[in-house]
Amino acid sequence: MHPHHETDACIEDLRTALEANGITLPSLGVDLPTFADALTTRPLIALGNCNQTTARALITALRKAAGQ
Repeated sequence: MHPHHETDACIEDLRTALEANGITLPSLGVDLPTFADALTTRPLIALGNCNQTTARALITALRKAAGQ
């Protein structure tokens, strides 16, 4: 699979997993500079900014997944 397609699939998988936990990251997407330079590196995924409520939801989901 081409790195661009892998990145798109990973973003969609992450978006789906976040949504399953009631979390939305509006800026979730590909990091454009690394996407353009995919010949030397795999594109990075930009998580973007979030508000405090979303950050707390992420903390809760991660702690739950870690069994805390």
